[in-house]
Amino acid sequence: MIFLFHIVITLCIIVLQTAVVPLFCTTPGVYDLLIPFVVYAGFFRPVAEGLSIIILLGLVMDCLSASPFGLYLTAYVWLYAGAKWLVRFLHVHSGVVLFFIVPAGVLFENILWLLTITLLGRMELVSSGAVVTGVSQQVLWAFFTGPFFLFGYMKILRWMNR
Repeated sequence: MIFLFHIVITLCIIVLQTAVVPLFCTTPGVYDLLIPFVVYAGFFRPVAEGLSIIILLGLVMDCLSASPFGLYLTAYVWLYAGAKWLVRFLHVHSGVVLFFIVPAGVLFENILWLLTITLLGRMELVSSGAVVTGVSQQVLWAFFTGPFFLFGYMKILRWMNR
């Protein structure tokens, strides 16, 4: 039952990210809305459940995007592993941790994207000013909206457990 819940939630987020958000927000500062879900899975779900959903989610996003295959999968697995590692040292229900972890994940994913572009030899296609502006806008959006997504996932799961 919980796997069905995760699949429905992630499919709704994918539809929201690919179809709804571009209609209302034309600025390039919208981050990958699945990052809060990956962090949530790393913080609050068991390894077998979270890792299987994250791998499936990464494969779906790799198939739907025009990025090099495996980029989303790599980013999501590393974010998940980082969140699982942080659980050992930090109190994950702390508002401060939940406030800063999503922007850190957004920054990590953007660094991974830039490394991939650099390794593929396509860096001349990217303006450094546009990169800095885009990444800073995404991190800023993540500061304001990331905790709401995380708290929303926690509330929905509590509601479903009742």
